[in-house]
Amino acid sequence: MAVMVLLLEVHAPALDRWDALSQLESNNNDDALGAAGEVSRYQMKPAVWQRYAAPNADWRNPSNALEVAKQIMQARCAEFERSNGRPPTDYEFYVLWNAPAQIKHPGKAVRGRAERFCNLVAVPPPGGESHFPQRH
Repeated sequence: MAVMVLLLEVHAPALDRWDALSQLESNNNDDALGAAGEVSRYQMKPAVWQRYAAPNADWRNPSNALEVAKQIMQARCAEFERSNGRPPTDYEFYVLWNAPAQIKHPGKAVRGRAERFCNLVAVPPPGGESHFPQRH
């Protein structure tokens, strides 16, 4: 007796960049403290937090953390656009967040995290086409 298996492709709804970033960086944990002292659900280095946050802003408050994360990325994305003549892809957005100095040549760990980020935000492309940049 032959058994027929029907494979269904199941896709979770795509997250916006900020939700995906929070999920990837801290599993949405507002009390997260990283090994190098990173703070908030977005895991910002303390010096970066202090540079962009309002005085007395609480990094445990998700609204404050999001506001600071957006300010950081506004500056980084603007510089990327000036240099490249276009906005960053989702992959590049994550690299700019996690390791901006590696934007041209991300290391293996950063590439892996950037790919996971893309999986969280991407609407699956038709025909299974890759949305990741080619590795050289």
